[in-house]
Amino acid sequence: MVRPPRSPRTPRRNLPTVQETSAGGLVVAIGDRPMRAAVIARVNRAGRVEWCLPKGHLESGETAEQAAVREIAEETGITGRVVTSLGTIDYWFAAEGRRVHKRVHHYLLEATGGVLSLEGDPDREAVEVAWVALDDLVGLLAFPNERRIAREASAYLADSA
Repeated sequence: MVRPPRSPRTPRRNLPTVQETSAGGLVVAIGDRPMRAAVIARVNRAGRVEWCLPKGHLESGETAEQAAVREIAEETGITGRVVTSLGTIDYWFAAEGRRVHKRVHHYLLEATGGVLSLEGDPDREAVEVAWVALDDLVGLLAFPNERRIAREASAYLADSA
């Protein structure tokens, strides 16, 4: 009996699916000229540094807005107040033997205090934090969806000026 050749692809496993919700966004020093946003850098799985927006998981009983304020303060050292929603990014990925459906709620925050620092990051995922001119942000961010969020923030701030 002749068997058909095997597919070169690895057989697909049925991975368990989990839902995750995070929140974060853009904290902006609105009074500065030029306006600046606090962003973080992380090292990806390939070992490259990627600049991104601060974000993290919601804690028990926390709203997305509360989580965004907390996560931004933890990861950047900057406290802020929510000005408006900038939208939600929805994506899928596989990690640790499971399929993850992740939704990340992003907000625009006005910086109200704090000092730029990584010291409060409990997970120690960020390797650098910086103030970046809002006009330079789109060119710096690693992910297209986060660049879209940065453009939304810039448009909102231009319309409200």
